[in-house]
Amino acid sequence: MASQQSVPNRQPAPATPAEATGAAQLKATLLSPGYLKLLLLAALVGIPISLVAFGFVSLEHELQHWVWESLPKALGYPVAPSWWPLPTLALAGLLIAPVIVRMPGHGGHLPVQGLGGPPQPPRALPSIVLAALIALPLGTALGPEAPLMALGGGLALLTVSRAKQQADPRLGLLLGTAGSSAAIATIFGNPLVGAVMMLEAAGLGGPQLLLLIVPCLLASGLGALVFTGFGHWTGLGIGALALPSSPTSSTPDAGDFLWAVPIAALVALVVVGAQWLGWRTVAFTRQQTAVRTILCAVAVGVCIWAYAALSGRSPEEAALSGQAALAQLAAHPHAWGVGALVLLVLCKGLAWGVSLGSLRGGPIFPAVLLGAVVGVACSGLPGLGTAAGLSIGLAASGTAITGLPVTATLLAMLLIGDNAANATPLLIVSSVVAFVVSTKFRAKPAS
Repeated sequence: MASQQSVPNRQPAPATPAEATGAAQLKATLLSPGYLKLLLLAALVGIPISLVAFGFVSLEHELQHWVWESLPKALGYPVAPSWWPLPTLALAGLLIAPVIVRMPGHGGHLPVQGLGGPPQPPRALPSIVLAALIALPLGTALGPEAPLMALGGGLALLTVSRAKQQADPRLGLLLGTAGSSAAIATIFGNPLVGAVMMLEAAGLGGPQLLLLIVPCLLASGLGALVFTGFGHWTGLGIGALALPSSPTSSTPDAGDFLWAVPIAALVALVVVGAQWLGWRTVAFTRQQTAVRTILCAVAVGVCIWAYAALSGRSPEEAALSGQAALAQLAAHPHAWGVGALVLLVLCKGLAWGVSLGSLRGGPIFPAVLLGAVVGVACSGLPGLGTAAGLSIGLAASGTAITGLPVTATLLAMLLIGDNAANATPLLIVSSVVAFVVSTKFRAKPAS
């Protein structure tokens, strides 16, 4: 009988004095009365913020439905005609220009700047809400996520006095971030995506990450509960980013992974190109802001009209945030010809780029649609399936626009649902490629 060598049991290395001190401080902070009060406050604040956010997205959704479906039918058109975005976007520019120029907060941050930065002061909230309710229903190629985050963060700050915020700057940051998490609890289809996004965007690590994650998860969970309950009770829709159905996929093969690199790079370049246009639009609107904002809104309308006129399809596909078009594309990817998909990338990409630098809304939803369109358009390549192309586009676009590969991968996994188990390695590769390419070529603000 062969002798067996005994393998010593390896015990974890003892903690260094610094690690032991850090762990003790973290435990003391987590169990301190002040932090427990913060968790209670995050829970209590998360419920009313979620109610306000639900009302906001429901109103925006109803206004959008009225502008693009009910009103055309009332005027005798079964669907919105190709020229419909010309008057709606011109009206959006006329209405939003005075909000941007004259009201405190200027309608919120420019979408090209990203997720929005620190929580907005409460006095800026009226202009943020008004600008979003003007721009989004009338067809601006932007999503609702940035105004929602600003709304949630600003409302959370209302619960903390200025004196307390000045005494402990972390209090405002933690509570504002939790408020933003509550407000976007289900707009990405799952509360976990919003919480992970807030944490990854914060750039924290170690004990600081744990201190932030608990109130964010608590607020997100309660917010999702409110959204779900009120959605069932009222029957109102919120237009969350979700795919009711998508192409069934098998385990990705070598061809899928080989195509993932160039397609993810292409998606990243499309996103970076739109951001470059956004920054040039920012420079254009610095002078004569009101007039040039109106001109930009009209330009967005022209881009959307061009897509509808040239493709013969609905202008809604190039307008708005892209949530409905994404669901349709995933459910019926072959309903679009390659030419129509290329037109959609070109026209919506231009409309989105101009919107990023001049109007108000969120940058993420349109980017995800454009990535999915590029992926589906490339799915006819040898060795690449439709489901794989869609997966590549979803992961790459989310990473390119947010710069957050973990969040983007999680969002793509949740979007493709039952296919996630097979597609996860492909999603990760696509996210990494898009992260590297977009970081390398991302445009800087125009001077």
